[in-house]
Amino acid sequence: MNYEEFINNKKHLIGEFGFNPKWIPEIAFDFQKHGIEKACLRGRNANFYDTGLGKTLIQLSIAYNIVLHTNKKVLLPTPLAVAFQFIQEAEKIGIDDIEYSKDGRHTKKIVVCNYERLHLFEASDFDGIVLDESSILKNFDGKIKAQVTSFAKKIKYRQLSTATPSPNDFIELGTSSEVLGYM
Repeated sequence: MNYEEFINNKKHLIGEFGFNPKWIPEIAFDFQKHGIEKACLRGRNANFYDTGLGKTLIQLSIAYNIVLHTNKKVLLPTPLAVAFQFIQEAEKIGIDDIEYSKDGRHTKKIVVCNYERLHLFEASDFDGIVLDESSILKNFDGKIKAQVTSFAKKIKYRQLSTATPSPNDFIELGTSSEVLGYM
């Protein structure tokens, strides 16, 4: 690898990647529909909704819209013990092209995994990433923050979602912006 290739590997994929959503679940409330539309139109977005406002439904809807738009895969990293909640919620809203992977192997278009297993996946397999509980990025020197940032930098569609953002925490704003490719 020459120096120019080395530098290009460090760069984030930049550009405008927004698109019109093709599907919104009938059970979504108006504010959820608006959030899904906004996130798809931006292509890269931070979705900060308080506890109990249906972040899982919103995240799954965004992921499914990315799949419908690109016909490619979307990775949905979550904290430990949350993955099965996504599978159950997907079933409720009619998304069946979803699976939970513990070992990096996947056959479905939406793949749910734990942050601790992200190293088992190849970023080039995915056109979208939807991070659950993205407040995990708060720690500037954190191992998971570095791993997620490196993993996401060449993925077109990037979404962050958390109920616990720290809006006045400049470190978290910076790390979130970095993962989204805006910083």
